[in-house]
Amino acid sequence: MTDLRKTVERFWAAAEARDWTAFAGTLTEDVVYELPQTRERISGRERYVRFNREYPGDWHLRVERLVAEPGQVVSRIHVTVGVEEMYAVSFFTGDGEGRISAITDFWPEPYEPPAGREHLAERY
Repeated sequence: MTDLRKTVERFWAAAEARDWTAFAGTLTEDVVYELPQTRERISGRERYVRFNREYPGDWHLRVERLVAEPGQVVSRIHVTVGVEEMYAVSFFTGDGEGRISAITDFWPEPYEPPAGREHLAERY
């Protein structure tokens, strides 16, 4: 089995570089991309590449962490769009050839912590 971790590293590098040919090369033809928070699903490499290519704004990303096991990788990325900052957690599934066959993305919204636990936590 080819190393899916290296494929995911290439996936994120190609996305940041806007190298859509290299980006497409990391994906299976029938890749499935899901966003559970909006209940959207994009099926197929062509549509998923187009989704990313047409995404608005001057966004940039930095990989903060990758955790990998055979056939599965999880990434945490930091994304900026102008002055806005956000984080995403992505779950990747691979095929036997080391390409990405499924991606599930979670884009959590930041929020203020509830009152009453200031004595236990520090803000960063």
